[in-house]
Amino acid sequence: MHIFLNALAASAGGGITYVRNVLPHFASHAEVQTSVALTPTLRNELEARPNIHFLEWDVPARAALRLLFEQRRLPELIRQQHADVLISAGNFALWNSPVPQILLSRSSLYTSNAFSNDLRKRRHYGLWFDTKLKSIFAAASIRRADITVAPTAAFAEVLRSWTKIRMPERILAIHHGFDAHAFCDSGELPSALADRLTKKAGTLRLLFVSHYNYYRNFATLLRALPVIKTRLRERHVELLLTCNLTRPEHSASYRPSSEQALIEPLGIRSNVVELGAVPYTLLHSVYRSSDIYVTPAYTETFAHPLVEAMASALPIVASDLAVHREICGKAALYFQPFSAEDLATQVVRLGQDALKRQALIEEGQRRVRDFSWSRHVDDLLALARGLMEKRSA
Repeated sequence: MHIFLNALAASAGGGITYVRNVLPHFASHAEVQTSVALTPTLRNELEARPNIHFLEWDVPARAALRLLFEQRRLPELIRQQHADVLISAGNFALWNSPVPQILLSRSSLYTSNAFSNDLRKRRHYGLWFDTKLKSIFAAASIRRADITVAPTAAFAEVLRSWTKIRMPERILAIHHGFDAHAFCDSGELPSALADRLTKKAGTLRLLFVSHYNYYRNFATLLRALPVIKTRLRERHVELLLTCNLTRPEHSASYRPSSEQALIEPLGIRSNVVELGAVPYTLLHSVYRSSDIYVTPAYTETFAHPLVEAMASALPIVASDLAVHREICGKAALYFQPFSAEDLATQVVRLGQDALKRQALIEEGQRRVRDFSWSRHVDDLLALARGLMEKRSA
């Protein structure tokens, strides 16, 4: 079987994480050849592997132009590669795929009313309009693909309701995986990062792993910090961020001015540590230097850092989303997504209750075993074989 994986949209965050993790498991199937369309930047981050053929393309940075490029160029390239099944990894389908197509849908921004309302509240009307246009194409893509795969059952149900596709075989859930060995095999920390991770005695360190984006809901987390500080007067509270709010490096599309404006008035300048982007191979050390993992995101499809936190023996405080409950189960405490008070209450509870912290850690260590990249790829390949058999019947 020959798989064609379209990874041209994998440029940051979860997209890169996904491609980096699945390719070793595609390569492990000797009977499967995989052609991967990707950008030269992503190719530089990936190892050469057996049964994997990289097809490097310089594509336009703007999503609309990249989509036009894909629609025009990929069908012929797929034919040239003699592929049997296309896996589209960037939320949008190839309109005239010459082979059966599996679409991976990983963005909840197109379905989230909270995100749409957030954009209007910020008066970011250009991004609001852009997201609306993409949502139309994303919904049409789901209808166009033979099968759409969501990373959680909760998000699969959102997609079924959104597109009004009720045939269970058309929209399926396959959990993303986790490779503990690869994640925990950290490289040597640069001295500058090691110094910043050194923690003073008595400090309660919170961690949020994310690039800057509106749906990550940084404002609620920042507003919770003064409440936590007041209730834990005997401890210094620190919040580690793997981004820069003052010097955003991920995308000019998102402007953190409202979050920047909160830090001084809230009196939390000394409590917020902006590490900036941390290479994936070093993230394990960042988790290990922390006490509690916190995520205030108001919409999600999977959230890899939750699994990474559980693997790193961190208790979790998470916004109360169906996706978060599906991933963490009893390994987390939950709070109302926009309530800084509720968030602070749960953090303070863990800061004061060692037994509860340990119970969440132990539950997380059990829960993380349920996530496997090998099983994820096996399930995708089973779907691909089914599509091949259906076409040849």
